[in-house]
Amino acid sequence: MRLGLLTACLPGESLEDVAGWAGGHGYAALEVAAWPDRPGRDWEASHLDVESFGAPDAARVRSLLDGHGLEISALAYYENNLHEDLAVREATHEHLRRCIDAAQLLGVGLVGTFVGRDVSQTLVENLALAERELPPLVEYAAARDVRLVVENCPMEGWHPDGYPANLAYSPELWGWMGELGLWLNYDPSHLVWLGIDPVAALEAHADRVLHVQAKDVEVDAAARDRYGVFGRVLDREPWVSGWWRYRIPGLGQVDWRRVVDTLFQAGYDGVVSVEHEDPVWSGDPERVYRGLEIARRTLDPHVNV
Repeated sequence: MRLGLLTACLPGESLEDVAGWAGGHGYAALEVAAWPDRPGRDWEASHLDVESFGAPDAARVRSLLDGHGLEISALAYYENNLHEDLAVREATHEHLRRCIDAAQLLGVGLVGTFVGRDVSQTLVENLALAERELPPLVEYAAARDVRLVVENCPMEGWHPDGYPANLAYSPELWGWMGELGLWLNYDPSHLVWLGIDPVAALEAHADRVLHVQAKDVEVDAAARDRYGVFGRVLDREPWVSGWWRYRIPGLGQVDWRRVVDTLFQAGYDGVVSVEHEDPVWSGDPERVYRGLEIARRTLDPHVNV
């Protein structure tokens, strides 16, 4: 296994800056953010302009990362592939195809995304919708030697009532995803606040894991007793439950020793990519980099053995 980081936590930094820091601070890989350039969208970054990406760009990026001893673990574009607005959905699919094209040029075998959800339809209707919409994207990727890995984040902020809006949130659906040709970008943090044992879920589905994201979560059980698992209702804010929050690995409740050991036992030899969404270690690049250093110190003893 190798330790990497998702570059989305540093949207104002250049890929050159992020690669220089990562290569000098014990990281071996980057999961490179490739969202369109849309200002004001938190936790997105455009470290690759995939819309105009060609062979010269791929050669430049490979040279940059080689110079810092880094690999690209995946390209990252986590968006709603089942969006209720058909124009938005098609634009999402088109950008995902450009990410796949860029991955092919770079020799990167993975692109990260979400299943998503049409929040105007029922869950059962969404399953049927996904079965129509996603296989063509899987086929497009396969023709270019790329596989789509889906993060198991609930994306509750996309739903007006805070319910799961990404159909990969539950281990019950991971086998269904596999039938569509989708693979798993496993992130244990989401499972903890959903009340799911992340190690048990991993043991049951390790054969579907092609990429791992390392994010932690801090749960306030007393606040959960007040708000319930679906979070605060009065004065509701998207992405704020009132009883849990994401943290840097080592500052939450994920047992990283057991998670990484389970990955080892399953034969996983890919990248464990730190996804920094910790509000405590955010606000400016210096604090984000300090958070990434905490994550490295936490995970190094387990990953690099």
